[in-house]
Amino acid sequence: MAEGKTCKVRVTFAIILIGIALMFTAVVTDHWAVLSPKVEEYNATCEAAHFGLWRICTKRIFMKENETDKEKGCGPISLPGERNCSYFTHFVSGESTEIFEVSTQREYSISAAAIAIFSVGFSIIGTICVLLSFRKKMDYLLRPAAMFYTFSGLCIIISVEVMRQSVKRMIDSDYTVWIEYYYSWSFACACASFVLLFICGIALLLISLPRMPQNPWETCMDAEPEH
Repeated sequence: MAEGKTCKVRVTFAIILIGIALMFTAVVTDHWAVLSPKVEEYNATCEAAHFGLWRICTKRIFMKENETDKEKGCGPISLPGERNCSYFTHFVSGESTEIFEVSTQREYSISAAAIAIFSVGFSIIGTICVLLSFRKKMDYLLRPAAMFYTFSGLCIIISVEVMRQSVKRMIDSDYTVWIEYYYSWSFACACASFVLLFICGIALLLISLPRMPQNPWETCMDAEPEH
């Protein structure tokens, strides 16, 4: 691999690693969305929740009078309170997550988690291909690596959209107590990882392509080899 090309690949790969780190952070954490019910009365506790791909956490918050507007719901989630986390029942048997199971279809949660796992798998395979491409005469592996990173970015953004639809259905449902929601930092990490993986995957593909002819009579096959 030519020295100039190697430098471009390393810079692109470094940015991709940041995207992978953000993706892993989003997948393993449970701050994708925060849900708040209506505050029925002051000087009493209310229960807010935040969840991710694998588990949901609820927090019982004591709401003081005039601390917040009742119309804005319970919270913010950063207030002190008793916290309880449990994995979704469709991933771990025996756990109780009724607050989530009643609120939305389990298919949304399973789909989002499964697609995120595909994203992780694609990123791992792509990284192996890039590391092998630094060996002599193996830079052809950059092209499949670029495709794997692009697929990884697409998978994580699809998982984001599935999660967004899940939250929307929970808020719109007549069977839930939630009146307010917002997306938290895990959701932001997933969106940022999509941008980095998708753009850098395309960039890596362009870098890996053969040098374009510099003269009208020159073809790609006539170009000097890069090895």
